[in-house]
Amino acid sequence: MIEYATLRIIWWALLGFLLIAFALTDGFDLGVAALLPWVARTDVERRISINSIGPVWEGNQVWFILSGGVLFAAWPYLYAVAFSGFYFAMLLALLTLILRPVGFKYRSKIAHRRWRFTWDWILSVSGVVTALVFGVAVGNVIQGIPFYFDQDLRPYYTGSFIALFNPFALLCGLVSISMIVMHGGLYLSLKTENDLQHRALRSARWAAGIVIILFLLAGVDIVYGVKGYLLTQPMDPGSMSNPLHKQVGEQIGAWVANFMEYPLGWGAPLLGVIGALGVIILPRKLSRFAFMLSGVSIIGIISTVGLSMFPFILPSSTHPEASLLVWDASASALSLSIMLVGVIIFLPIIAIYTAWVYRILRGKITSHYIDSNKNSVY
Repeated sequence: MIEYATLRIIWWALLGFLLIAFALTDGFDLGVAALLPWVARTDVERRISINSIGPVWEGNQVWFILSGGVLFAAWPYLYAVAFSGFYFAMLLALLTLILRPVGFKYRSKIAHRRWRFTWDWILSVSGVVTALVFGVAVGNVIQGIPFYFDQDLRPYYTGSFIALFNPFALLCGLVSISMIVMHGGLYLSLKTENDLQHRALRSARWAAGIVIILFLLAGVDIVYGVKGYLLTQPMDPGSMSNPLHKQVGEQIGAWVANFMEYPLGWGAPLLGVIGALGVIILPRKLSRFAFMLSGVSIIGIISTVGLSMFPFILPSSTHPEASLLVWDASASALSLSIMLVGVIIFLPIIAIYTAWVYRILRGKITSHYIDSNKNSVY
């Protein structure tokens, strides 16, 4: 049997992998939706944009569902606190996600300008708000959220929905929006032609510049303005899961300590900046490579958060000693071992199937395709 501490690291990495996979796949279709009223100027162009993501958007959400399943099964304390603390924020995100299939299905059912215009904006808002909420959630995780456990390890969240939208969290939300717009714009440029392709690529480059600026601003804020957390005494990585058996201190800039101890960790923020910079400077004919660099940027940005906080996964701003760590918030070793067998079997199948679907659905969406299939496409 794999050691308990190693199992915890594996499941921490798996959770990060699933969140990154969700950002890479569902991120570009949220980005296309966010750009819909801005880059697509005619009804045909908007139908082309919608149908560029129409066959894949449902499958992309598999990674989000898997992430929720991992939280529930592998990190029960994290699941309990996060889903209670972020309840209304998650409800808002789910409502905006629900609007997407409704918009896709209804938008072209009636050939009326106002009807289609309304649904176009609903789809755009759903993309923006979903990305904003996820970014705000990450911003609050970095700062810590107000919760504690009683003696029976029942979690209590003491914050409010409005308090989640604080300045730093909103900055992270803007980073999230700019990331999905960059990624979505590049995807749309790969799936379209002519003026629509050029406008999508131009939007992606502008978004990439904003990603770099906002990401660096957030980094400066983390170093000089955001309170971080650190263990004030060593902890056994293989100990029983109990969030109350530790001592935690608070310090501005504490999240940078991991990068100082492990210099290779600086590769993550560098990837975040270099990937976005590549999107800006690469010529138009290399837009496929630019899309890959956009993914590299997203991987770098999300990895920066996870690496800087390790071993913390959800700090408590009001009761630091109740913060959740990789070492004290997981399920049992037996549970993690059994689930790991399932992951080894099924995760490659999901990945291979996803790659096969994208392979089959490759190619551009054109006005001729829309006209030829106007009764069957969105």
